[in-house]
Amino acid sequence: MMSLHGASDRGDLRETQLTRLGRGQDLSLLYVNPPVVRGTTVLADSLAQWRQRASLRACDKPQANYGRFGTPTTAAFESAVAELDGAYRALCFPSGLAACTHALLAVCRPGGHVLISEFAYWPLREFAEQTLRSLAVEVEFFPELDAEGVAARFRPNTCAVYLEAPGSITFEICDVDHIAEQAHQRGIRVLMDNTWATSLLFQPLAHGVDIAIQSASKYIGGHSDCILGVASCNQDAWELLAGSVTRFGQTASPDDLYQGLRGLRTLGVRLREHGASALALARWLENQEEVAVVCSPGLESHPGHEQFKRLFGGVSGLFSFVFKPMSEAQLAAFFDSLRVFGIGLSWGGYESLVVPLTARPGSRLPEAAAGGQLVRVHAGLERVEDLIGDMERAFTALRKICE
Repeated sequence: MMSLHGASDRGDLRETQLTRLGRGQDLSLLYVNPPVVRGTTVLADSLAQWRQRASLRACDKPQANYGRFGTPTTAAFESAVAELDGAYRALCFPSGLAACTHALLAVCRPGGHVLISEFAYWPLREFAEQTLRSLAVEVEFFPELDAEGVAARFRPNTCAVYLEAPGSITFEICDVDHIAEQAHQRGIRVLMDNTWATSLLFQPLAHGVDIAIQSASKYIGGHSDCILGVASCNQDAWELLAGSVTRFGQTASPDDLYQGLRGLRTLGVRLREHGASALALARWLENQEEVAVVCSPGLESHPGHEQFKRLFGGVSGLFSFVFKPMSEAQLAAFFDSLRVFGIGLSWGGYESLVVPLTARPGSRLPEAAAGGQLVRVHAGLERVEDLIGDMERAFTALRKICE
């Protein structure tokens, strides 16, 4: 994209793609948006067809074989995301976390070593610490953002590097393409959580990532009403992931997949609004005396801003800020005075949210932020003037406690 809110010809083309992706999958030929297809048992026309289907590897079985392998709704969603990501194929999961964990399980082996960004999604971190380690996988978390720093941690048994860019708490930006280049020189696979940017603002596979993961519950779904995950793969990684997923019996609800397809159609329009409002809010918060730091890669003050401009096509609606140290009563006055923002986890829906969180170990926060409460903000689709007005009201309530 030409600027943080502009669009290149390529970006425009992907937005046009969104209105057409996933069509032509079996029963969806005549439908603008492929319909919900539910089912378990699918009949064969003949013994020969039955034997032909039965002879296929589990990961190659068609959707029209048994419901656990998916339905035409599954095929439509997976093909849509794969096309948007420029991937060989994509696989759906019942949640974003399931996509993260099964991608790691597919590439890790007992005795192997996996490097995971210190800033990764905290449930993924718990999975690595408690489950991967119990399977005799060596897990190492790293704070480095540069390729040389990450490469210095490679071992002979390193099998994978897991990235999240930007980190979804304090929004650090790592050098994705050069990390991938260093990893591939040693035969190490690269996985990346791309939920923050989506396929419209960043295409991980074009930058050397082998498996790109998204929580489709967020921006793809867009309406806070489905739980869904997806992983897009190059051909080599798909062979690994598809076999593993099939053995674990992973599948996704056709109703949630339909919601994901519906959400894709308006993703470009929504993401522009989310990003514009988030950047306006971030700039407004930078000017508030009680704020120690605002963490948004779209801001010139962000330490990873230049890297962000090089890699990403724009900002989405998620960022954070840190209050200067203050009392619990002051924080309560702020949160309890909000009327437009809700207090809650998740993000990517049409509604604006705030939630108090704790910064991850190794976060690149300035000393001025020490001891202050971190607040993650998701800018929804409300009028930005109303969002800023809601923040002004909350800051006014906070300041009254100080008087």
